[in-house]
Amino acid sequence: MREADHEQSGPTGVRRITVPASVDMVNVLGPRDEFLRILERELSADVHVRGNEITFTGDPGDVTVASEVLTELITIVRTGQGLTADAVERVVGMTALQAETLRPAEVLTQNILSSRGRTIRPKTLNQKRYVDAIDAHTVVFGIGPAGTGKTYLAMAKAVQALQSKEVNRIILTRPAIEAGERLGFLPGTLTDKIDPYLRPLYDALHDMVDPDSVPRLLTAGTIEVAPLAYMRGRSLNDAFIILDEAQNTSMEQMKMFLTRLGFGSKIVVTGDVTQVDLPTGTRSGLRMVEGILDGVDDIAFCRLNNHDVVRHKLVGRIVAAYDRFESSQGGDDRTKERR
Repeated sequence: MREADHEQSGPTGVRRITVPASVDMVNVLGPRDEFLRILERELSADVHVRGNEITFTGDPGDVTVASEVLTELITIVRTGQGLTADAVERVVGMTALQAETLRPAEVLTQNILSSRGRTIRPKTLNQKRYVDAIDAHTVVFGIGPAGTGKTYLAMAKAVQALQSKEVNRIILTRPAIEAGERLGFLPGTLTDKIDPYLRPLYDALHDMVDPDSVPRLLTAGTIEVAPLAYMRGRSLNDAFIILDEAQNTSMEQMKMFLTRLGFGSKIVVTGDVTQVDLPTGTRSGLRMVEGILDGVDDIAFCRLNNHDVVRHKLVGRIVAAYDRFESSQGGDDRTKERR
């Protein structure tokens, strides 16, 4: 069944789309035409609305992109999922990339987990590929900058696996390397000293599991949150295991962690190779692992970038600005070396 009727008017770059009568125009255009204004701002084609007909004019290529964007928006609305301004902007961005294998509507309507009235879904093409890789592989590496959903989506998949009884427990770990020797100078017990470095994992967990049940699950060992050092010597069966901040593991630690994999388990490793806090001279296990495991069956490497940042819009711009700065600094350094 077609989502909308298309009418092409020769080579003049005009395309008219009739929104089906079953779709309320306010759901497509947004309250007070909020979504329409986004389309007018983000699309290169001119947008004209009359009744339930939307016409795009301009360069034929721009008109094609604009009509594809609107068709995707209509498809999302017809699934019963409400549009948001953020979703409209992401549909425009994904359509402009012209991905042949994934449609924006497929990305934005995939439900991973529903908790306390909100649903966790991938929001970008790379996030969708990352989630699909977790489904298809035993070991997955999610590499990218802050705010791209690497850990959050992995946590959602872990909770989903636990709820569907695919695994018996969730194990969340990260290195406490940021503390170094300063750990001993912090007040309190060992748990008090370590907990601040595990707090981001607890925060994500509380978003996805009833907060009242978290202490019970932790006490029972159904969910375990522990520093990486606690993984040594163990074999982890029937578990969904997440290693966060993996850029701060040494090569030896990375090997130790990966070889904890037991029967019926799945591992997701997340990290940002541009934010390594290891002592000078120590090689990051995350930086080296792709060269070591490249081509090994049932292992996937997924890369996310500033286009996948799903925090405040400014976070994506900050990440992009730092990327540009570091690229320019690298170029300057290389020029100096040649001189």
